[in-house]
Amino acid sequence: MHLIRIALASLANRRFTALLTVFAIALSVCLLLAVERVRTEARASFANTISGTDLIVGARSGSVNLLLYSVFRIGNATNNIRWDSFERFAEHRQVKWAIPISLGDSHRGYRVMGTSAAYFEHYRYARSQELQLAQGRAFAEDPFEVVLGAEVAQALGYALGEQIVLAHGVARISLVKHDDKPFTVVGILARTGTPVDRTLHISLAGMEALHIDWQNGMPARGAAQVSAEQARAMDLQPKQITAMLLGLNSKIATFSLQREINEFRGEPLLAILPGVALQELWSLMGTAEQALFVVSLFVVLTGLIGMLTAILTSLNERRREMAILRSVGARPWHIASLLVLEAFVLALAGVLLGLLLLYLGIAASQGHVQANYGLYLALNAPSSYEWKLLGAILAAALLMGSVPAWRAYRQSLADGLSIRL
Repeated sequence: MHLIRIALASLANRRFTALLTVFAIALSVCLLLAVERVRTEARASFANTISGTDLIVGARSGSVNLLLYSVFRIGNATNNIRWDSFERFAEHRQVKWAIPISLGDSHRGYRVMGTSAAYFEHYRYARSQELQLAQGRAFAEDPFEVVLGAEVAQALGYALGEQIVLAHGVARISLVKHDDKPFTVVGILARTGTPVDRTLHISLAGMEALHIDWQNGMPARGAAQVSAEQARAMDLQPKQITAMLLGLNSKIATFSLQREINEFRGEPLLAILPGVALQELWSLMGTAEQALFVVSLFVVLTGLIGMLTAILTSLNERRREMAILRSVGARPWHIASLLVLEAFVLALAGVLLGLLLLYLGIAASQGHVQANYGLYLALNAPSSYEWKLLGAILAAALLMGSVPAWRAYRQSLADGLSIRL
């Protein structure tokens, strides 16, 4: 207890340096825990980009490629799926619901996705949350209606009732636009923090109407061109789609239906489990994830080295103080223990302040981070892994504190009661 009081008094006497050291450690601890929480939540959020879907089905290619274009709207399919194949599996006895997806067009760099009303009813993200409309409604019978993702509406400044022109292909600047068939904005989805925010949603009939007068990948010219009014009166049943999402009646049937689809003789199809494909994709990003964590560890190490430097720098200035302590009966190991205790107190104060900064930061940014990045940072107590990290920081502080403690021990033995001025 006497050593604790002396250590606290000594730190109070050097309060400015001590506070700077504590603050440096606190910032590094806060950064380490923040990176760890974001890393953990990003993995969970990444896995929950699509939730509640049992199988994703597309043309036979690779599981990661299928996941990228069907869920993240990145890349393109190697081939399409015939509509009769979709109907066959949508009506399968094990299938509860099916969502068709048709890709291929874009608008000012954002992907356009054709789908059905089932998308708004059954699509789930981030722990089974439903899609919500912030404004307006979902598209209905008119094929030229579009529902915008939150980011599309905000970035391009669109509101309900505006008319927009879609472009053929997925390039940011397209030379071929569907000028003759504009779409009316009828709904804007609430922000999800997923690729849904960056997508324009139209009906399958709308997607078919856009290309009804196209031949061999080129739009019709002159009399062969079909107007929007003419397209409305035509049969807009799709002939093919890009992919489909399936929800099953029983999770037990997932693997048997997956095998049935993969062995389907009608056309080459691939069915994947979203969770497995997401983990496979995340593993490809593991190097960057670990690099971020290592960087934060080095930041903590820098804070602890700063503490070590501050204590070592003050040693020569405190030799008189230590000589006085020796004169009142302190032994060399008391002096060494005092410096180790000071290092521990500084690290402990830094850890506690770092935790406080972390929770204040989470509380202040929780809503913004969830709305814009889809990451829900909960105000939970530190996990067992985080406690281990904090314990390792304190242990490292004790280890670093032993360096000036050893020097002080040697100086105390050499100086005795005399001090060279």
